[in-house]
Amino acid sequence: MAIKGILKKGEYFDSVSLMIAANKINQIQGVMDSAVVMGTKENKAILKTSGFLIHAFQNAEDTDLLIAVKAETEETAQRILENIDEELKKLRKKEDTAGHFIPKSLDGALEALPGANLCLISVPGKYAADEAGKALRKGLHVMIFSDNVPLEKEIELKKYAQEHDLLVMGPDCGTTVINGVPLAFANVVKRGNIGVVAASGTGLQEVTTLISNAGAGISQAIGTGGRDVKKEVGGITFISALKALAQDMATDAILLVSKPPHPEVLQKVGREVKQIKKPAAAVFLGADPQQINTYGITPASDLEEGAKTILELAGIKSDSFSRMNIEEVAKQEAQKLNKDQKYLRALFTGGTFCSETQVILKGIPDVFSNAPTANSLTLKDIWKSEKHTIIDLGEDAFTVGKPHPMIDFSTRNKRIIREANDKETAVILLDLVLGYGANMNPLPEIIPVINEARQIALDNGREIPIICSVTGTDEDPQNRSRVVEALKNAGVIVCGSNAEASKLCKQIIKEKISRE
Repeated sequence: MAIKGILKKGEYFDSVSLMIAANKINQIQGVMDSAVVMGTKENKAILKTSGFLIHAFQNAEDTDLLIAVKAETEETAQRILENIDEELKKLRKKEDTAGHFIPKSLDGALEALPGANLCLISVPGKYAADEAGKALRKGLHVMIFSDNVPLEKEIELKKYAQEHDLLVMGPDCGTTVINGVPLAFANVVKRGNIGVVAASGTGLQEVTTLISNAGAGISQAIGTGGRDVKKEVGGITFISALKALAQDMATDAILLVSKPPHPEVLQKVGREVKQIKKPAAAVFLGADPQQINTYGITPASDLEEGAKTILELAGIKSDSFSRMNIEEVAKQEAQKLNKDQKYLRALFTGGTFCSETQVILKGIPDVFSNAPTANSLTLKDIWKSEKHTIIDLGEDAFTVGKPHPMIDFSTRNKRIIREANDKETAVILLDLVLGYGANMNPLPEIIPVINEARQIALDNGREIPIICSVTGTDEDPQNRSRVVEALKNAGVIVCGSNAEASKLCKQIIKEKISRE
């Protein structure tokens, strides 16, 4: 194995172009991994964690392009770096000949679209706050997709927005649905009378699609960014969004989604809900339900329960939720396991699912994660599973120089094969998130890997249940029903939600323990 890299001074490319370049490199035979990033402080920290920070990158500046390749041989790595200029020229030419008008400034964009009232910002984090400030001063609501925005800048922007009756969604806000329009990572959902406020992107996608698939619909789904419910920010956008939905004539019931807010923030949110004459439910994953109840908010323990609860509060009846007999299926699957197969390996592209599964698994000993919660233990090496392992593949160390794992399955695919080769793997749990921003054609990438994993197990005298939830709708470009059918045909146990999938995994583990 060899790791080689090159630094190109002053060669700026946008993040999408860099992801395309990294994806092309990873498809070359003999390449094990690669990173193609700008030389920001944050990126260099991630490169260091991932083992890609070679000496030549130490003094890189923000406008320097860093390219690192991990290959089976030094010759392969060197050949790729020698030919990289040609690939970069192709990307640059593609940018220059895109054939459609791309404004070079906010003023240019407003001239082209004078009626706009929302600005979506996706630039390097160190510049995002300034661009957001410009948009706010022009009277625009702001969605900041960018991460790595300083906390003090987030607070400053949100206070300004609050004073001027505007919303700042983010930073690191990956999902929002405004007036039926999905923004960033989002799904095509029905319009309806349920409003959602979420400090969780995947959580917002899961509840909105479950609600839509149940025959109901969404009035507005407002993302806030995960830090909004922390003490320092104080829930500024969360509360502003609540007030907006309270005044929205199209919204009859409100669902709140996040990890447990700081107690002071929960208190503020609770006071606001008490003033709203609309029913509200909350999925604050891992929070004390009795405490939530004291504010007149109906608590839900997981995302599926949250969707069911808000439908009931809105007076909508639905029997579309999955009715799997978890105990019976778990018994059948546990019987297939041999004495060495003991552990769950959950590989998630959605960070909220990683948290939700840990909450559901509470009470099962020896649960490890790279993003621990609910009494889970910290994984020593993120690249190597340890007993029951729950992984968020969207964490920075996995995504350096690559598209998000909802887009690029390569990192997870390699991990699936590794887990299939581990004689202690009892169950593999996956999520598959559809919609805009996600992989537009997931089946050709995931089905062959599932087939290979199942064959590896069979060749070694084992069976490994592969369990998956699919977040999406039939209106999404990928078509959820088509994806579900293909997964089932490949032998996957497809559940109606990540919560149901996690409960099934927990029951299989409990069945296995009871048989020993």
